[in-house]
Amino acid sequence: MQHDFTRTSPVFLLCGRRPSLISGPDRTPQNFAEALPPEMSVKIFSELDAESLCSASRTCKLWHHIIEESEQLWRRQCLPIRAVCQREVDSDRRDGLSWKVTLVRNYTRSRLKRDWLRGRYSHVRSADELIGRKMTPLDAETWGEILQAELDR
Repeated sequence: MQHDFTRTSPVFLLCGRRPSLISGPDRTPQNFAEALPPEMSVKIFSELDAESLCSASRTCKLWHHIIEESEQLWRRQCLPIRAVCQREVDSDRRDGLSWKVTLVRNYTRSRLKRDWLRGRYSHVRSADELIGRKMTPLDAETWGEILQAELDR
């Protein structure tokens, strides 16, 4: 038995050969976020990485609003950062910073710290070898962790 798309609510109409979702008789949605509840849009956006999420937020005002207002999206992006920079992330959250601000503040730091801890810079002999690499200040406790990792290698 074939499904009758014209009797389904919301109504599906064939546009060319592809069905498209229409939210009302006179208005055609421009994208999925107009056709779906915000919770579903957040679910879709949650599949993106941080860089793609930032790009998507520049697509249109509706996407920007959904992405910017969803602490859930930014929290999910922050969890891998917290795995490397737990002290810094927890401190930012205690200070009342949003998940997005916490992510922005700690993203570069977490990548740098992870690289140091993995030994990427173990064989660097001078600062000249680091020219062109993205660096950020690290606190004394972080340097202690890095030095301990170097001693353990």
